[in-house]
Amino acid sequence: MTTTLVLGAVAYDAKVVTIWDGFQRWFDAQGLPFDYVLFTNYERQVEQHFAGACHVAWNSPLAWLEAQRVARARGRTAKAVAMRDTDRDLTSVIVVRADGPIRSLDDLRGKRLGVGAGDSPQATLIPLQHLAERGVVPERDLAVQRFDVLVGKHGDHVGGERDAARALMQGSVDAACMIDGNHLQFTREGTLPHGATRVLAQTAPYDHCNFTVLDDAPTALIERFVALLLGMRYDDAAVRPLLDLEGLKAWQPGRTTGYALLERACERTGWLQPFLRRLGAA
Repeated sequence: MTTTLVLGAVAYDAKVVTIWDGFQRWFDAQGLPFDYVLFTNYERQVEQHFAGACHVAWNSPLAWLEAQRVARARGRTAKAVAMRDTDRDLTSVIVVRADGPIRSLDDLRGKRLGVGAGDSPQATLIPLQHLAERGVVPERDLAVQRFDVLVGKHGDHVGGERDAARALMQGSVDAACMIDGNHLQFTREGTLPHGATRVLAQTAPYDHCNFTVLDDAPTALIERFVALLLGMRYDDAAVRPLLDLEGLKAWQPGRTTGYALLERACERTGWLQPFLRRLGAA
């Protein structure tokens, strides 16, 4: 009988160890034996989740789609059981220089667009899909320059977005894609000087990460895990520093209605196919 819940997460930053070490101690104190394993990339995490290396995976939105598709191909089911409050209803933006001539999406034709890592939902796949659905097709109507920082981390490491923002300021691209929160962060930190940029376009809302479980997960342990997550309070000094590091104030029930835009982007580009073929799920 399984007595310890094992979580899988991707090591996109050194703080990941601090976060899950802290949560491990907290879950243990609540009577839930808990451990975690770290992976270098999401594709390995999804593959090993199906191999039984963990019971629950802290998945990026792209990894969620990968897990969902693999499960479907194998006659199994995947479920999103929880997510952060900050994973809901996000948007990405296409940013241009405030003093530049670009005033509409049509003005991007023939221009250079900077994006994040190729596997970043928020800084590449979703904003490029937004453009394509409005008749400005990437690589046909405009050049796309990818800033591939830590590919495999699905954009969790924001270095690619930051590099695209810097390229905009340096003039090597004419526009840059990023998640809306990072546009604000890059302005606060000075990567984008205050008042130097403006938002040319904003995508429809979408959802981000979720805790994914498969149909063979230990039911009692998962139910206890989710109950403890949803019961965390931001005013609890024991968990507040960990919540701050993970970028949330409250955990919410999982939902899967916010991935349609990313799914269309994957269908248009065929992004999922190499991974799915490797796992026999294409």
